[in-house]
Formats: sequence, structure tokens, C-alpha cells
Amino acid sequence: MKAFSVAVAGRGRIGFHLVHAKCGRRIHYEKVCPVHGEVGNDEIVKGYEQSKGEYTLLDKAQLAKLRPDADKSISLDAFVAADAVDPIYYGERAYYLTPEGRAGEKPYAVLQRVMADEGRCGVATMVFSGREQLALVRPLGKLLVVHLLQYEEQVKKPAAFEEEIGGVEVTSKELDLARSLVDASTPKEFDLAAYRDEYSGRLLKLIESKAGRRVKADSKAREAPVVINLMDALRQSLDQAGRGKARRGKAAHKAPARARRKTG
Repeated sequence: MKAFSVAVAGRGRIGFHLVHAKCGRRIHYEKVCPVHGEVGNDEIVKGYEQSKGEYTLLDKAQLAKLRPDADKSISLDAFVAADAVDPIYYGERAYYLTPEGRAGEKPYAVLQRVMADEGRCGVATMVFSGREQLALVRPLGKLLVVHLLQYEEQVKKPAAFEEEIGGVEVTSKELDLARSLVDASTPKEFDLAAYRDEYSGRLLKLIESKAGRRVKADSKAREAPVVINLMDALRQSLDQAGRGKARRGKAAHKAPARARRKTG
């Protein structure tokens, strides 16, 4: 099967770059070691911090051996009721699944139809981005959708926060009032498409209103980066201090001679 991301490109968000206001060029971030300065990618490895300032280093070859094979299949382990998996386990990524080639169309259609008719979802495992992922496959319209799930140990349990609620007593009158409010706010048909990202809309209008005041990057602005070498700076300071002491010494020797000429 082939997978296509459910989210629109950029998740529908308006992205920004950091730009130098004076010359209009993008701000870049360099990989810098506080001791040796800028470091190339070939000198960088991943490190797990065991204690403050102490790391266990792992190179790319060691990590590559741990990754599962890049198998494009989805292994369905069990079929469960549609509400068997709490939405709290849903991750941020979801993908539409489609059959790959003519040979896959019939089994895809049969599986999708049965899952939809029986109200079932499939708990599955799949390899994604070099990692084995837990997933939930469910029917949606004529398609199957796969949601990447979080593992049990990756989700905070609600019991850890229940103490924040306290022992509040609720009266029947308060419950009746709340039910009335809920009933009054429950539409016969709910359309999520009625909701819009109002902030992004206002932001896009602001960008369009400033279209005539664009800043073009100044290609001539090529100032050399300021690089400070601590030892060089120290040597310069010592040299300047030495020259200053020498000048003060010469001035001290010349002053009495001038005094003698004035009094002579």
C-alpha cells in the first residue's frame, strides 16, 4: 500500500524565517563547540547524557545496526472495536492508505468494506522513519487511514493529575443546569469545516498588506564574521600593555631633562 499524509503541506501554518533587519539576509545557525569553534558534520556524533556533562557517545554505524529493515508493509496484529483505543494515544501524524497497483485493489476493497461494516479498526506495526511504530488502521469513507500511536509508556496517566481536581461536591441542581447548557449547545449535525484558523487568516492579510514593502537581501553586504580567538586577544592585550609601559617609561626619563632646560 501507498501512504499519503493527511495534513496539508506545512500543516496549513504560515512559516517564518529569521532575517537580519539591516541587510535582509537570513540568519543561519552554525554547529559550534565552545572549545574548538565551528565543527563539521563528520566530527559530530550523538551522545546520551548519563550525568551532568558526561555522555555516552554513539556513532551513526552503531545506531544504524539497531534500526529495523525498511519494510513497507503494515502488519495487522488484531482487530478491535472502533472505540477500543483512547484518542489520547493518537500521535500527530496520520496517513491515507491506497492500494499499490492493480493487484492490491481487490484485497484493499474487501478489507476496507469489512472493517467499515463491522465497525472495526486494526492495531498494527509498521516501519516509519527508520523506527518500528505502533499504528491504528481505520476505515474512513472509501479509504483506510493509518494513525501513528504512542506506546503505553510514552503517555502520562490521568491518575497522576486527578489530585488536582480535589474533592468537590456537586449538587443535582448544578448537574441539571449543566445538562441544560450542554443540550442547548448540541447541534443536530456537526460540521468541523465551519471552524477556521482565524489567526492564520489575519496573519496572511497582514503579509499581503505589506507586499509592496519587501526587503531584498543585499548581495553586497558581505561583512567578514567577527571571530575572536582568546589567545590572540590576550597576546594583543599584553603587547599593548607592554608598549604602553615602554612609552610611560620614556616619558618619565625625558621629563627631568626638560625641567633642567627650563631652569638652566
